[in-house]
This record gives sequence, structure tokens and C-alpha cells, in this order.
Amino acid sequence: MAYLQLEALQPKRLETELSVSYVDHNTTQIGYENFDDHLYLRSIAKRYGIYYSMAGNGICHQVHLERFGEPAKTLLGSDSHTPTGGGIGMFAVGAGGLDVAVAMAKGQFTFTWPRVVRVVLTGTLKPWVAAKDVILKLLQLLSTKGNVGTVLEYQGPGVLSLSVPERATIANMGAELGVTTSVFPSDENTRRFLEGQKRKGGFVPLAADDDAAYDDTIGLDLSRIEPLAARPHSPDNVAPVSQLSGVGVDQVAIGSCTNSSYKDLMTAAAMLAGRMVHPEVSFVVAPGSRQVLRMIADNGALGILIGAGARIAESACGFCIGNSQAPGTDSVSVRTSNRNFLGRSGTKSAKVYLASVETAVATALTGRITDPRTLGIDYPEITLPETYAVDDSMIIPPQEEREVEIIRGPNIGVPPENEPLGPEIVGVVAIKVGDMVTTDHIMPAGDKLKYRSNVQKYAEFVFAPLDETFFSRALENKKKKIANVVVGGESYGQGSSREHAAICPMYLGVKAVVAKTFERIHTANLVNSGILPLCFENPGDYDIFSENDAVALPGVRGRLERGERIVMENRTKKKEIGLVHTLSERQKDVILAGGRLNYLKSGGA
Repeated sequence: MAYLQLEALQPKRLETELSVSYVDHNTTQIGYENFDDHLYLRSIAKRYGIYYSMAGNGICHQVHLERFGEPAKTLLGSDSHTPTGGGIGMFAVGAGGLDVAVAMAKGQFTFTWPRVVRVVLTGTLKPWVAAKDVILKLLQLLSTKGNVGTVLEYQGPGVLSLSVPERATIANMGAELGVTTSVFPSDENTRRFLEGQKRKGGFVPLAADDDAAYDDTIGLDLSRIEPLAARPHSPDNVAPVSQLSGVGVDQVAIGSCTNSSYKDLMTAAAMLAGRMVHPEVSFVVAPGSRQVLRMIADNGALGILIGAGARIAESACGFCIGNSQAPGTDSVSVRTSNRNFLGRSGTKSAKVYLASVETAVATALTGRITDPRTLGIDYPEITLPETYAVDDSMIIPPQEEREVEIIRGPNIGVPPENEPLGPEIVGVVAIKVGDMVTTDHIMPAGDKLKYRSNVQKYAEFVFAPLDETFFSRALENKKKKIANVVVGGESYGQGSSREHAAICPMYLGVKAVVAKTFERIHTANLVNSGILPLCFENPGDYDIFSENDAVALPGVRGRLERGERIVMENRTKKKEIGLVHTLSERQKDVILAGGRLNYLKSGGA
């Protein structure tokens, strides 16, 4: 979608220092759609001078850390886990595809100036405790809610004990906290990592000034953390593994952009050497990059994993986004990925736990959730290599020839257009949802992802995990020129940066979403699509509304233009409530224009 929108902007050249197109989500080719998308992306990369990482080369965050990331640079990515780059000292921010397209075409990206919270790490991790446990501890402390507009900056003597891959794991799952990004310093560990990747010229030291001011400080003693796991169905539903011991497990999956590095897979291999996974456990391993796969193949670790009973999956997002290795009905799956939202695995009845590689392997060996400290084996001390197996043969660099035919399969459409905001919004509550509704609930992934370049088809699945009748009802309202309004609870739109969770509802005639609170990326995506994001002035007013209530936002365009209080009438219940928003002046203009593309076409900056 980012490249479809880039085409719509018609830039003569790109304004970025570096642009890379990664194929890591839609790699499973059942039907023609995904391969057609790959051909389209490759031709777009040739046209605009973009690096193209082929399917099978690895997950964008892992590959970017290895091959392109540099400290003290900014990074914008159309995936919510882009902050993984903070592990190497980048200011790395996830965004919707349109924001990325505009950054490529115009060289600009706007976001709200954040709060900066210092996380001071002291001590060192004890054996069998991993970086994954550090971020799970923070999720236990801070939860997935209430951290919008915040940047976490890691400091303290404990940072020195963490390698770049470990820092990347922590920064990666900062996305689950809802923060804008997480940043680690660039130090000797960073230099060694870059030198090992044969990119030492990109190293610069980076640390906070001694007199830097912060909005808050959190202290965390690494030596006091124990193995943790996130229980179903949220990354912040965290408990000590020791309290979960004994829960029977059907599947264990190691991989995802959170835990698929060389260190992670070498740890798994060391624990499995000479052992077999439990016969009732399906054990899946997905290396994060071709480099990682090549290295564990060359040093024998891959053979150990296979010999222990592992099913080796492609170097891609795979099971993390629910497009492969779905668990069985009512199964329990322990995964090293970053999200365990209800149904995200591809099986709605499954119970997914998130844990470290160490805990995951211990569980695979015993067939039940197991604290790795109780295994009775020596802790594997993994030394990072001085030199990594650098092979960029599956990364196609930009070429001089730009007269390239853009290849479009029949599943590839064009971004749908919206209309400017009218004087008022008159419609119905098309759906009312609760707290922590994620973009997976709004726009399911899994086997539906192949329709992402076909909005008209993908829109058939809007809110399907919550209400399979939403599409038909919303479409009927649109045909009758009745606006669809969504009512939501706390932390609406958390999770993935999937902008289709805004684009597809816009296509179905959703004009406003009224919620208790919103998450950052989804708010931006709603604005870019011309959907008005509004919050209850009094959160208790959420209880007034029911599905199918007739509602109106009288004079909303004029009120927005004049900066006046916005009200919503519940005409069914005969009540009026106040609404608030956090829109900047530019975002107001985008909403008034009916979305970012309309705004840019009309001369907006």
C-alpha cells in the first residue's frame, strides 16, 4: 500500500537518504496474489531507486539491523516494530504506509513531540533470564495502555551487559507498550556488532548528555528479574514462568522479529544438543534472516535443531502474523513473538503465551510450560561472532535505468478516495467495541493478508473477528448515504501499524471513530484516511451508546474549523455529549480535505 500511495503522489525522485522494500509478511504463495505483489514491488523498486529485499531474505527488522541500520540516524518504517532499530542507536518510528510514502516523496514526517522517560538499567541478567524477560517486566509495570506519546531512553551500567541483539529485542517490544520508540546508546557493543557486519564505517558513539532532562525515570535491576511469560490474550498479562509451570503445551514456535537472531537460535541449539523435543509438541523454528540461517547451517546448529525435531520455517514473519503454523483447536502455543492477541495466531480458540527462547525451549522439551532454571542443564553462554556471514545476494540494489514497466496483477488495485468532510455527520453506531481493540480485530491478518493490495476485497473482513455481519451492514448504510460511526473503549487501535484498519473502514463509509483513548499510529492512519478520531469528554458517556443508535455530529465541519467544542447527539436515546480531540492544525486540514492524499493534491504541505 505504501508504494501504491507513492505512485499516487507521483514524485520525480525520492527525498530519503535510503529506502528499502522488504518482502517478509506475504511470502506464503497459495494462489497468485502474493507472488504478483512481489513482482509489483520489485518493479516499483527499480522505478524509484529502492533497495529490494527478496522473499526469503528475512524479516525487515532483523535484516535492517544487520545490513543497513546505523546509530544516530532516523528510521521510518511501515511496520509497528520498526523501533527494533533503537537497539543499534537509531530513532526508529513505526508509521502507516501513507506516512512512509509521503516521507519518501517529500522528505518529511510529523509526529507529536514526545515525553521522554529514562529507563536506568543496573545489574546483570542471571543465567536463564533473557532480554525478552526485561521487556516483559516493563510491560508488567507499565501495561499496554497509557504510554502514547512517550519515548523510552535506556541508560545505566546494565546496558553495557546487553548485546545489540538483546537490546533490539527490548526495543522491538516497546511497540507493545504503545510508545513512539525506544532508544539505546551506541557504544563499544554497537561498534563490535557493526564491525562484525563489515559496516564499521557506520559507527558513531551516541549517549545522552550529562545534564539531559527527563519527564520521568524508571529503575530496573536486571539481576532481580526472573523468567516471565505473557499469558493469553495480551502482551501485558505477565506472570512469572514459575507460577505457570505445568500448563500442557501443544506447540512451541521460535522466531519473529523479536527473537530470531543468531544469538537466539544458537541458544536454542545449545539447549537441544543431544535431546529431543516432547513427542506431543509441534516445534517450529524460523530464522530471522538468511544470514542467520546460513550461519547456523554452516556451524552445525541447524542440524542440531532438525535432529531435535524442529520444523524449519522460512525466514519471514510467518507464524507471528498468523499466516502459517496456526495452532489446533483449543491448543496452547508458547511463542517467542511479540503479540498474543485473541485469534492473531490464526486460531481463535488457541491460547498463546509469549516467552523467551530459553523458556520456549525448556517447554518444548518437557511438553508443559517450564521454568528453564529447573531443567538441570548447564546454561549456554553464547559468544557473538567476530565476523558474520555477510551475503547480500538477495538484496537487489537500486539501478540507474528507471524506465521500468510497473507490473500489476489482477489483485492489485488503487488506493480508494474519500470525500471532504461535510457540514455534519448523520449516521448510526455501526459497531460498539470494548477496550484494547487491536488492528488485528479491525482488520484480520493471517490468510486475509493477500488482499492488502485489493482494498475492495479486503474490506469484506473489517471487524470480522468481532462481528462477521459488520461488512454487509456498513456497506448497506453507505449505499443509503448513512454514515457509519464506530464507538470504542480504551486503547483503540493498538498493535500493528496496519493502515488498512483505517483505509478499509473508510471505504465502507466510516466517518468517525469515538473512543475513550486511541493509540498513536492508528490515530495517524485514521486522519490520513479522513476518518475523524474523537474521544469522549466524559469516558462514562461510552455507556450511553448501543449498536444501531442513530447519531449525529451537528455542524462538525464548522466547529472543527473554528476550534469549537464538538458534540454528538444520540438521537435514539435523546442525549447529547461532548467530544474532544488532539488534532494538530495540519491534521484538522487533512480531515477537512477528506484525507492526506486529497490534502496533498489540493496543495497542502
